[in-house]
Amino acid sequence: MPVEASQFVESYFDAWNQHDPQGVADHFAKDGIYRDVPENVQRSHDELLTSLHGFFNQFRHRYELIGDALSNENSVAFQYRIIPTGHSRKSGDHATYNGAEFVTLCDESALLVTDYYDSPGQSRPVAVPSPSEFARQQKYAKSGLTDEQLLFYKGELDHIMESGQVFLRPGLTLPKLADAVGCSVNHLSQVINAGFGVSFFDYVNRHRVEHARALLNGLEDQGAVLKVAFAVGFNSNSAFYAAFKKHVGMTPAQFRRSSKK
Repeated sequence: MPVEASQFVESYFDAWNQHDPQGVADHFAKDGIYRDVPENVQRSHDELLTSLHGFFNQFRHRYELIGDALSNENSVAFQYRIIPTGHSRKSGDHATYNGAEFVTLCDESALLVTDYYDSPGQSRPVAVPSPSEFARQQKYAKSGLTDEQLLFYKGELDHIMESGQVFLRPGLTLPKLADAVGCSVNHLSQVINAGFGVSFFDYVNRHRVEHARALLNGLEDQGAVLKVAFAVGFNSNSAFYAAFKKHVGMTPAQFRRSSKK
């Protein structure tokens, strides 16, 4: 881990454990933002400072790093444990709780801290993103796509795929699909990755396989199974078989036999 990231994490934890509002806030750039995911709020540098004064007056927790912090060129991620005063760090002690923070750095200061945690008394735990999700967040951090735009493009994409069945086109590419949706290639990639949790190829192949299942159910000629691959947009039988087995768990021929039974 780069020295700057390591020093940031160590100093950041020290400030929290000293219950020092100014010390914590000083880790942020003047235009830095702290995002509290469970509370669904975000605070500027000065708003965070004001908030921490009240927080530390009420709570005197200890903060411990869990495992190692992960970092790349301008980001650092780590998991932490919060231990209220008078409690142990034992996993069975329900007063303790865990969280994770994802930090975007600029000149050793935080431009953005996204904080996830699972606090006692919550009816539904807050999920901590996996490293792959963190990487996806960093990849699209500067895309400019808002949540509202993501939902809009997601709806447009669903409409085009279901009504227009553009997935049947053998030469369908991400740029061509982005043009049909009316957004940039980067934004469409984000819509598919973040909105559906899959890659472009998995997203398209999923639609092709679902269409293939419908065609296979109506086939009477066993030999016609091989023709389905090209009918649903695949360029080869091998790609069709691989995608079908991945999404359905059996080959097209096995699926057809089982459906006929």
